[in-house]
Amino acid sequence: MAWIASEPYNDLPPLPPDVEVETREVLKATIEARAALAALDQAARRITNPTVLINAIPLLEAQASSEIENIVTTTDELFRYAHDEASATNPATKETLSYRSALFAGVRLIQSRPLSATTASEICTAVKSREMSVRRLPGTFIGNPVTQAAIYTPPIGEARIREKLSDWEKYIHARNGIDPLVVMALAHYQFEAIHPFEDGNGRTGRILNVLMLMSAGLIEQPILYLSRYIIENKDEYYRLLLAVTRDGAWTDWILFVIEGIRQTAASTVIKIDKIQSLQDRMLDAIRQATGGANADLLAVLFEQPYCRIANVIDQCKVSRPTATNWLNALVKTGSLLDMRRGRERLFINTALLDLLVRADSVVIAEADPTLF
Repeated sequence: MAWIASEPYNDLPPLPPDVEVETREVLKATIEARAALAALDQAARRITNPTVLINAIPLLEAQASSEIENIVTTTDELFRYAHDEASATNPATKETLSYRSALFAGVRLIQSRPLSATTASEICTAVKSREMSVRRLPGTFIGNPVTQAAIYTPPIGEARIREKLSDWEKYIHARNGIDPLVVMALAHYQFEAIHPFEDGNGRTGRILNVLMLMSAGLIEQPILYLSRYIIENKDEYYRLLLAVTRDGAWTDWILFVIEGIRQTAASTVIKIDKIQSLQDRMLDAIRQATGGANADLLAVLFEQPYCRIANVIDQCKVSRPTATNWLNALVKTGSLLDMRRGRERLFINTALLDLLVRADSVVIAEADPTLF
């Protein structure tokens, strides 16, 4: 049966596609992407404090992934409430922080059991902060943002959706000899095509991408910031998804995803090196301010760019006057920015925040200006 955009795609074929997916061009791309991932792994191992990456990169990923869904919040808001989610009042900030919590929940889940359709449901539940099970009602479709006309209508029927999720799950665990990067690209298309939940499918699918790379042993921590690449190439991303459905254009889609992994890994290595240099400079400033190389103070200033006096007291095991004196001295040297929020004082590592949000792109592909 031919695919029709306005009708449920109940005949969505299971994976693998009935075409060659590991073409010579694809295999060459996987080699380059794997080299970039290996360099990322090495860079993450050599950084003085890996917790900085584990705290910061998933937060940026959460922001970018939410932005794709038009949930826009500022980096300032996110880092300010990163360690105090309950105090956040902006709905967009709350939803973005929920994405980060869902990502970490997914990481914990795959440490105890294989990635599965149940994992996807639990991640979507965390993303939306409410119970999310497979769609039961018809009417879901993906529309053109201007005309609202249906561009794609996913399968309907709870039993059918569960069956397609089961096939998806079996494929990602099949020992088929296909490179894990190619498997991830195929599985990401399939999950988005199944569109199993009423909402949150995009964010859930992007978390699953990271978890598949971790499950395959290609990265140890969730520090691959892939959603920014999708934002920078958003039109192309959606065009290629649709081209797979309409034309079976698998190679172009696979190459797009693998190139995103390569670019993202390479740009993250650049960011890690810059963080390391910034840590070295901050340590020099700490020596001047406190009279010694205070590794605990360095750690707290980078793990929590919006630092409170209480954070220094807790992590450095010092009195309040000592913590306050250290932070005030760093403000005087220009290493931190002192800001008041009501009765609270925040000491902001502005150099780190600027570095984190700065684009360290490497040969970003030009997006197709024609959407769909």
